[in-house]
Amino acid sequence: MHNEPYVDRGIIKWAPFDALVGYHSMLNDLKYRLGKKDRPSLSDDQYEELNRKLQLAYHQDFEIEIEFYRDGYLKTTFGKIRKIDWIQKIIVLSSFEKINAEDIIQIDSTF
Repeated sequence: MHNEPYVDRGIIKWAPFDALVGYHSMLNDLKYRLGKKDRPSLSDDQYEELNRKLQLAYHQDFEIEIEFYRDGYLKTTFGKIRKIDWIQKIIVLSSFEKINAEDIIQIDSTF
């Protein structure tokens, strides 16, 4: 027997299990692209209702939940409206997150 202590090879012993470099990132990218959906279309009445809720939340300083469309996915965020840029149509929340007003699908609050 050898008197030398056992030396672990660390990550090297697992290298054969990740032989296909980029395979996992390619699968994740494919799942992301396949999960994308088309932008939902809203009626004029729904746009008017969203506008009314935005105005009320902004002037009354309510915390709101906004569902919006970005890059093929529906996302949700929370916060108070810090600023509404009417020219660029951007809403800035208290978390300094900027949301394009045309991407908003739904607004929920406790009005």
